[in-house]
This record gives sequence, C-alpha cells and structure tokens, in this order.
Amino acid sequence: MPTVDASSADEAWLLAVELFRKEPGRPRQNGRGGRTYELLHVSLQIRNPRDRWVLSRSHPISVAFAIVEAIGIINGRNDSGYLNYFNPQLPKFAGMGAKYHGAYGFRLRENFGFDQLARACESLSSNPDGRQIVLQIWDPTKDFPHLSGAPVASDIPCNLCSMLKIRGGKLEWSQVMRSNDLFRGLPYNFVQFTTLQEVMAGWLGIEIGSYTHFSDSLHIYEGELKTILDSARVPSDSNADSLAFPKEVADPIWAEMNDRVNRLVSGGLSEHDYFEMATLEGAPKAFSNLMSIVVADAARRSSKMAAALRAAEKCSNPTLRLLWQRWLNSRTGKESTANTKT
Repeated sequence: MPTVDASSADEAWLLAVELFRKEPGRPRQNGRGGRTYELLHVSLQIRNPRDRWVLSRSHPISVAFAIVEAIGIINGRNDSGYLNYFNPQLPKFAGMGAKYHGAYGFRLRENFGFDQLARACESLSSNPDGRQIVLQIWDPTKDFPHLSGAPVASDIPCNLCSMLKIRGGKLEWSQVMRSNDLFRGLPYNFVQFTTLQEVMAGWLGIEIGSYTHFSDSLHIYEGELKTILDSARVPSDSNADSLAFPKEVADPIWAEMNDRVNRLVSGGLSEHDYFEMATLEGAPKAFSNLMSIVVADAARRSSKMAAALRAAEKCSNPTLRLLWQRWLNSRTGKESTANTKT
C-alpha cells in the first residue's frame, strides 16, 4: 500500500505527486472526466493538520472557495448557490440543482436525523478511550448506483466516513475516501476535514493529533498529468492561526461567517460594505483572517478590485495572504476548471 508521511498538507500533496512520478506502469482507468492514472489504497498522514493548505499546486487553489466550503460544512448546508458563486464551474461536476445531493455538511449534521458532530463531541467527552466514533457521510439508501452501474446523482460523496479517537490527549482523525482526484479534489479535502478536526478538538478542549487520509482510488486525469508533475514546492510559513475554541465560543462565530457569506452572494454591496465585512469584531483573529480572504474574493467577483485589495490587507496570516495572491495572479479572465473539486 503506497504510504506518505508528511508534516504538512503541502508536503503530503507533493509526496503524493512523487508516487505517480515513480510509477511508470500506472494502470489507466476511465473516469467521468476521461482517462485517469490511478493508484489504489493510498495512505497519507499529516502530522500537523493545522498546516492544511496546499500551496505548491502549479495551478493555485481557490483559497476563498476552500474557506467557504468549510463554513458551509460546519453550518450543515446543502444548498448550491453560495458554492456556485465562489466556484462557477462547480455545477459541471456536481449538478445543476438548488441543492447538492452529497453535501458533506448536511450529511454530517442532519441527514441521519441527528447531529453527528455534536453527538461525537458528547460521546468523546464522556469516554475519551472510545473506539466507536464514526461520522458517516455515505448513505447507501441514497448513494448506491443503479443496477445498470450508472450513478443516481451527479454529486455522490467521495468522502465516506471519518473515524475519531483521542490518544495521548490529542484528537486523531482518519478520513476514508472511495475516490480522490489528486489535482482537483485532494487539496480541498485536506482543508475540509482538518478544519473539522481542529474545530472538534476545540469543542473537546484538547490538542489536535495527526490526520490520516485513506484514498482507495487516488487518481490524475491524463490531461492534467504534465501540469501536476511540473508542480514545485512553494516555501511558506507554518500556519499559526488556531480555530480550536469551545463550542459555545466557536458556534456563534461560524454562524456569523455563514450569514456574511449569504450577504456577499446576494450582491449589491458597496466598497465600504466589503471593507466592514472583512473583520469579525470580538472574534479571535484566526476567524477574521479567513473572513477577510472570503470577502476579498467576493469583491473581486463583483469587479470591485480596490475593495478586494483592502479586504485582503486585513488578513495577518502570511499563508492565507500568499494563497490569495497566487490565486489572484492566476486570474486572467475566465475562471479555470482546474480549481473545481472532484
């Protein structure tokens, strides 16, 4: 089984690229986007999940879209409009409806009739030695393919489940994926689930442990292979911002960020509105740093570049600023399909 052990998400991603570079006899499989190179049963471990950002992808990731996805997951959303605003190419991959069939937030917080995240926190608080916490995303009643083999929806969850354990006073997180696009999906998956890991650790009042990512099918589309193999390490500072706070502190902040995302998507904002929305008064700086990048990208999408630059200047996190600058530099008109999720 191919295995990667890394200190950061960026290092893990680059080492995963090296796995493909070293496999001259890669089998080719058909995917919904064409022919793929595939590695089966890949395990990637990140020792410091707070360093969750992949900077070295040759086509930069959309940092604002990644943040908005995390906000939506934590708030249990499954509507599509806010995601499509920050990633207009997404419906080509996930469908054209008003709701996304496999939305992770809804699956985790509502789909099975109870809030899995809240229950996990309560259970682990009562029994830190427990081995029974599995957050379920895949729902066989909704996700099994037709007898013909055709998918039942465009947006079938690639993430199946999360397994949580407290060991040595730290929250260990294992994420299991049935299908994983190295280029389009994996950088965003790292952000989604290491963010949940850090949030849960804050609820529990403990430190974050390692993050382990199991990809049963890690793949690259043929047309993207050269671009991926051309990726080179981009030096960056370690991410010092912490999102680990008690639930009663964190929940209102995530809710406020969710409300601001809705306001940004609704449009009609002035440059002053964008500037004001880039700061979360009274919240820990880590949250304002995230919000300022989201606001900056929303202002850019509304052709208010002065407001976008002013909002981004409010971010004190050097990693987020670098990600934003690389994304901004890559935008020369039409949004690239390279920045969509799997």
